[in-house]
Amino acid sequence: MPISEIRLQLPYWVDDLIPDPQRLFPTVEERMELAIALARRNIASGGGPFGAAVFASESGRLIAPGVNLVMPGRCSSAHAEIVALSLAQQRLGLHQLGLEGGRFELVSSTEPCAMCLGAVPWSGIVRLVCGARDEDARAVGFDEGDKPADWPDLLRRRGIEVVRDVRRTQAAAVLRAYVEQGGELYNGGPGCGEGKNEK
Repeated sequence: MPISEIRLQLPYWVDDLIPDPQRLFPTVEERMELAIALARRNIASGGGPFGAAVFASESGRLIAPGVNLVMPGRCSSAHAEIVALSLAQQRLGLHQLGLEGGRFELVSSTEPCAMCLGAVPWSGIVRLVCGARDEDARAVGFDEGDKPADWPDLLRRRGIEVVRDVRRTQAAAVLRAYVEQGGELYNGGPGCGEGKNEK
């Protein structure tokens, strides 16, 4: 691969999980169920237990799915939210979603870590929907980074709606299952805090 090229690719099974690209996801629960299904299936393919997707807010049209590709992609920034936002922007040909008047939302199986939280205001989304909470991820050993305690209010002040705890029980169960099945806690070591992993 040339030094000037970055290449991240969603696993082959994503197309199998979403066989009908025209399917609509009209409710927030259906959208979250897809994000959780992505997270659950990603564990089996060697990725982290996190899934996300960008949807058109009004119609529920799926713009782009995303899964955690940190380990398979050898890229610490390839979190599910970043992957979904990047693919959505490329597919729509916009560096910021909503520039042409559309309204889009990011649905994530777990609340964003510090890095993904930082990407949200510049992504162009109007709503962030979360499943598992930050404390659910930390409880199984994930390092979510340093986030302000009032991060939902800070996003709301920027005009981004925040919806939490959608299918939280199911989303948190995926995190626990990953650790119980021996999932590798990655990003440990020098420069990564106290050897904890990061989603």
